[in-house]
Parts: sequence; structure tokens; C-alpha cells
Amino acid sequence: MENLIIFEKVGHVGRITLNRPAKYNAFNRDMAFQLQGVLDACAADAAVRCLYITGAGKAFCSGQDLAEVVDPQGPGMNRILSEHYNPIVTKIKWMEKPVVAAVNGVAAGAGANIALACDIVVAAESASFIQAFSSIGLIPDSGGTFTLPRLVGWQKATALMMLGDKVPAPEAERMGMIYQWFPDEQFADQSWALAERLGNMPTRGLGFTKTALRWSYNHTFKEQLENEDKLQQRAATTADFKEGVAAFLEKRKPNFKGE
Repeated sequence: MENLIIFEKVGHVGRITLNRPAKYNAFNRDMAFQLQGVLDACAADAAVRCLYITGAGKAFCSGQDLAEVVDPQGPGMNRILSEHYNPIVTKIKWMEKPVVAAVNGVAAGAGANIALACDIVVAAESASFIQAFSSIGLIPDSGGTFTLPRLVGWQKATALMMLGDKVPAPEAERMGMIYQWFPDEQFADQSWALAERLGNMPTRGLGFTKTALRWSYNHTFKEQLENEDKLQQRAATTADFKEGVAAFLEKRKPNFKGE
């Protein structure tokens, strides 16, 4: 099988590279399943404490390979969503580890929404984000109609989805779509340094933070206070909490183990 996802462990970081550069890393069925397999393996591997997702070549991901959509022998739109993209973004959202999207080039359609499903999104200055669905008569998928309005507001998200405007990385940062952009020549080093930093932090506490943020989508303020209490009690039992407190009192740098 063609290696459409490149994976390597570097320190505490699992580096995932979408690898169909000739197709601007557009997804087909094999690529989607390969990515799901890597995400599952990373979720189960305690040695992987942060994930870093980027693209090979000029693009991050141009979304779905449309040749597969129109192929009479292909999986069809329903299976593409239910078996490809919905599991991918769900695995990213529910993984109890930080996931960094390092957007090195264009992120379009499902590619944009997979990036935005990640916990922290950084981009090269020359990168851009496009909700490309309307140009072919489709609606945004891969969680885009849920995620984008919460990042940039209802009006902005609606316009971006209906008009399909290209959003350059600096503008994406300005409107709150992404965390940060870096000059192209600094992007690889700076984005990787961010992932390494997260990989050396208290992983379980970061995972609990993800859970709390996810729960906040559909709970009242009072309910969320109760959720925070439950998660904080769990965080306070971790070895990394004990190490963090000890390091603070001893005025030294903590040595977190992700435990």
C-alpha cells in the first residue's frame, strides 16, 4: 500500500505528514484510513505526548479528491463523510493529548476544517484557508459549521462559507481563526518548537483541559463549574501535578513525565 501518511516519533512528539503532494494532499479513502490508524496508535502510545500534523510539498491539504467522489465505483459521499472525515475530526477532538496543525500551505475544504479541529493551529505566512465547498454546490463538512462560527463569529463564518473567500494566514490570526502565523523561513522551526514545548508539558492536565473545553460547548456556566471540579480533582492526583508543585517550591524547572 502506498505510504500516504508519513509518521515518525521525535522525542515526545508524533509527527504526522499528509503525503500526496502531487494532489496537494487531497484525501482519498486509503489516505483517510491511514490517518485514522496513526491517530489511534498515537492515542494509545503514552510515549507520544503531542501530535504535529503538517503537509508534504506546497499544500497542507486541499480537501477531498473529487475524482473519488464522482467515481461510480467509489465510496460515495455518505461513506466519505461517515467513514473518512467524521472519524478523523472526532479522533482529534477526543484525543487526550494536544494536537498541533502546522499549516504549511493552502488548507481548503475538509483540509481547512481538519486543521481547525486541532487544538492549536499555526501557519506559514504564505498559507491560506478556504471554505471551498460553495464553489461546487456543497456545504462545509468535517465539523466546519460547528468549529468556524465559534472561532470567528457567526457573521464572519457565514460569509466565509458562502463566498468561499481565501483567508491569508495573517488575516486568519487577526480574526481568531488560528493561534499564530510565522514567516515562511521560520515556520518549520517555530511550529516544531511549539509542538516540542507541548510534548514536554503535563500531558494529562492538557488532556483534561481539552475535555473541559469540549464539555463547555453544551453545558451551562453552573454545570461547567461542576465539570471543572471533577476534572481538577483528577488532575490533582497526577504525578505531574506533584512534580509541578515540588518544582515551584524548590525554584527549579519541572521535569514532567506525562503521568
